Amino acid sequence: MIGCGTATFTDPDDYRAEVPGAQVDLVLTGTDRFRARVTRVTLRRLNVFRLEESTARVASVSLAPDILFLSFQLSRKAPAFWNGRALRRDELVLHGSGEHFHQRTLGASRWGMISLAAGDLAAHSRALLGAKLTMPPTMQIVRPAFDDMATLLRLHNQACRLAEARPDMTAHPEVARALEQGLARALVACLADSTSHGLASARRQHNDVLVRFEQVLVAHNRPVALPELCAELGIAERTLRSCCSQLVGMSPLRYARLRRLHLVRAALSKANAHGLTVGTVARTYGFSELGRFAAAYRAAFGEVPSATLRRSEHAAD
Repeated sequence: MIGCGTATFTDPDDYRAEVPGAQVDLVLTGTDRFRARVTRVTLRRLNVFRLEESTARVASVSLAPDILFLSFQLSRKAPAFWNGRALRRDELVLHGSGEHFHQRTLGASRWGMISLAAGDLAAHSRALLGAKLTMPPTMQIVRPAFDDMATLLRLHNQACRLAEARPDMTAHPEVARALEQGLARALVACLADSTSHGLASARRQHNDVLVRFEQVLVAHNRPVALPELCAELGIAERTLRSCCSQLVGMSPLRYARLRRLHLVRAALSKANAHGLTVGTVARTYGFSELGRFAAAYRAAFGEVPSATLRRSEHAAD
């Protein structure tokens, strides 16, 4: 369905469902209050997104198969990292089918995405080039020719500005067709005339280890000692420390603790339906010392846990 619009979020759980075909798990790592704004343009065969976020975070992202996703940096300031690799503004991330990757930001960030079905990429490239472009098996960093990249960024910006200022315009078939054709041409030009390379094998291996680490954490809603975690993963402690340092910028145990804090926050946000208390939820996720837990929660989310619970109760009234 053709359409566009903007939405603003202060709850990470609401925000993470905004990109169709992408399952996102967010862990906030900054001290600023979370705020995100999504600008979306949905065309017949192509989707455009601009994502703006207020604070540092780690995103663990699983993509649907057979949908091509391209990511690119829009901010001129703080860089973002895809699987530990800082992305330049003249580069595109071309994601593999059904890929699971990690993206980390160091502060306020702006980045863009374009998605389309893999079959539509093949159709556009056959029509424009006489040859079929296909999805890569793994993540590729693409550096297009300067003019091609500039055209893609300009058209992406125009589409997002139209969504913000005149969202009704995309309902006009001629406008929607012109937007889609222009973006498709620019996208195919960027992919056809570019230098590309996969991430170094070490980065791919680090990402694979982190995916397995997160799966182990899902199975444990309690603190787990590092030797126990590594034994379950079948890897050395130094390997897990190196993977976490490269991809999420912190130690394994700190990352595990932040993930459990986010689980507590999600549970407190929905506690109105279950009659839960702060202490019950905290202990469920392995926080036995409630004073230290409350301090850590406030440092992570800018409010005490009881404030999250009260907001949930008020929403139920």
